[in-house]
Amino acid sequence: MASAWVIDHPAHARLLAPIMREVSQTDDVIIACERAEVVAMLENGDGHLPRRKTYWVPRPVGKGKWRKAWKRSRISKKALKGIQTLISVGAPIETRVAPRKSRRIYITDTEINHLAHKLAHPTEIIIPTHFDTQLAKPLMRKRAIFHKIDGLHGHIHLHPHIRPKTVSNPPKVMVRRLLGDGIHDSDEILQIPENWLEGLSIFTADENEVTGNPWNLIQNVANMDGVITQSVTLASEAVLLGVPTLLISKAKRGFLDRLKSDGYPLFVAKEKDESILAQWLAGIHLTSELELPDWPNTRSELLEIIKH
Repeated sequence: MASAWVIDHPAHARLLAPIMREVSQTDDVIIACERAEVVAMLENGDGHLPRRKTYWVPRPVGKGKWRKAWKRSRISKKALKGIQTLISVGAPIETRVAPRKSRRIYITDTEINHLAHKLAHPTEIIIPTHFDTQLAKPLMRKRAIFHKIDGLHGHIHLHPHIRPKTVSNPPKVMVRRLLGDGIHDSDEILQIPENWLEGLSIFTADENEVTGNPWNLIQNVANMDGVITQSVTLASEAVLLGVPTLLISKAKRGFLDRLKSDGYPLFVAKEKDESILAQWLAGIHLTSELELPDWPNTRSELLEIIKH
C-alpha cells in the first residue's frame, strides 16, 4: 500500500526521517517543497531519508501565492494517484487533492497556522497533548479522527544529549535569523539586537544560508554553549538537547509553554528586554546543574498511529 510523504519545511524532513526509515515502502513517493533548505536536505539525504520518487512543488507564499498554490495542487494531484495513505506535516493542499478514499494524516503542533488548518481536509489529525486548542479553533472543528501524542516533534527525531560541564571562553553561540516570509512570520518575528551578540563567539545558521550538510545542523547545535534564534522550531530542538536558548519572538505555541513548565532552558524575549538576556547568559553557565525530564516515547506513539 503506497504512501506519500509531504516535506514542506526542513524540520519536517528531520521529523519524518526516522518514521520513513521504519515504515516507508519502495513504491512510496515524496512531495517536497522547492525551498532551499528542503532541497539541500533531500540532496544530502543518504543515511537519513530513504530514496523515493520525488515530486517538487512550489511554496505558496509571497507574490503570486494563489497561482503557486494552484500549480502545487496540480502537481500533487498527479503524484498522489494510487496512493492509499498521505502523511502531511502542516501542509493542507495535498490533503485536498489526495484520492477521496485515501487515508489523509495531518500532523501539526502549530496552533496559529489558521489558514493551513482551515484549508486542510484530513481524515486523521495528530496533535500533541500540550496543544492549546483555544488557539486552534478552525482545526478543532474538523470532522476527523483526532490522535494525541505525548511529547514534542523534537522528541521523535532527537535523542537525549549529555551536555559538557565546561563552557568555552567566550561562549560558542549559534544564531539563526529567519527570512520572515512565512505565513505567520510578520506577526511574530523580532529583530535580534546586534549588541546582544557582543562578547560571544558567533556561529550563524540563518535561513537559506546554512553551509555544509544540513543534516549536521542538530549536531552543530548540540556542540554549542547557547543558541539565539528567531525560529521557534530550532528553539524547541535546541532546548531538548539541553542547550540554553534565547528565543526572540512574539510567537505563541503550546510547545513553548510545555518546554518552560518542564524546566527546559528556554528564555523568551518578546521585546528588547535586557533582563531576559541576562537570565539566558547566566543559564549558559548553569548547564551542568540542569535536571531535564524523562524522554517521552513520542516516536513509538506516532509510529503506532501511522501503522494502524
